[in-house]
Amino acid sequence: MTGRNRRSGMREVAQAAGVSVSTVANVLSRPAIVAPETRQRVEAAIAGVGYVPHGPARQLRGVPSPMVGSITLDLANPFYAEVNRGIEDRLAPEGCLLLAGSTDLREDKETRLLRLLQAQAVRGVIISPFGTDLSRLLALSRQGTPVVLVDHPGDGLGLCAVGADDVLGGRLAGEHLLALGHRRIAYLGDSVNPAPVAGRREGLRQALAGFGLDPSAALLDLRLQLRPPSLTEAAAAAAEQILSASPPVTAVVCLNDTAALGLLDGLEDQGVRVPQDLSVVGYDDLSFARRLTPPLTTVRQSPYRLGETAADLLLDEARDRHEHRQVRLEPELVVRASTAPPYAP
Repeated sequence: MTGRNRRSGMREVAQAAGVSVSTVANVLSRPAIVAPETRQRVEAAIAGVGYVPHGPARQLRGVPSPMVGSITLDLANPFYAEVNRGIEDRLAPEGCLLLAGSTDLREDKETRLLRLLQAQAVRGVIISPFGTDLSRLLALSRQGTPVVLVDHPGDGLGLCAVGADDVLGGRLAGEHLLALGHRRIAYLGDSVNPAPVAGRREGLRQALAGFGLDPSAALLDLRLQLRPPSLTEAAAAAAEQILSASPPVTAVVCLNDTAALGLLDGLEDQGVRVPQDLSVVGYDDLSFARRLTPPLTTVRQSPYRLGETAADLLLDEARDRHEHRQVRLEPELVVRASTAPPYAP
């Protein structure tokens, strides 16, 4: 916390926004009851004056808080549930309590969660960030709240980070399908385009180019609105678009196993056999992947290990002469029954 942030108060925010102190309090505690235009004006004033509410933990100045914040894209996603399990198991022996929240791929919600955690003077924040603008996280780190990125490369950002080598993961998926004989592949991705999704796409393009194919022709790049909580439904709906592609595709790589689950449902509704008519590859190797019908070929990374490593990086922030590190975990291909050579009638 800077000296200015400590001195700034709700009255200063109210004066800057042209509202009452009670309105500022409502924006901080009950934003849903405040008119959107007023709320945006107050939030802009909060950012402008650098105000941080004083939570109860801030009374214990000089004593590390036992609370650590975890902000992920979607708590209902099994991937992030396993990430949080890894974080919690690593932090519990240190006497820490994990506070977890979802952004649902919404910038305003991410900002609000960060503000709430900072107000509680948490020991640090572990976050899977939404979008590419990480200025809020850099500012939070400079103000004294350690920030660790999880499921993110963190290249050149001046923050600790842990993520899988997603370019390698995408390349492994592509090379597997090419070795089976597939020459036209779809990538079921997300228009929001977070860093891991983009990395897997780039890996696929590298695999195609390395095989002598033009990625712009051989890769059908689908960027859909795959937002929680309807990820599986959106992926199922994409089946029709994939099947109507021209020239036709013979295999699909999904941004994660949850999307692959939805796609398998959509293909079944269309009477498409996997892998006889279309091969499907997931990503993450979540616990349900091997129990699908057919069992899912996927790229394995360990979300539990991602969480553990992120917690280690956060704990290390408290040590003298700490230097920010970016840890890259290596994924591996797990071949099961959802991929096969393209069917030749």
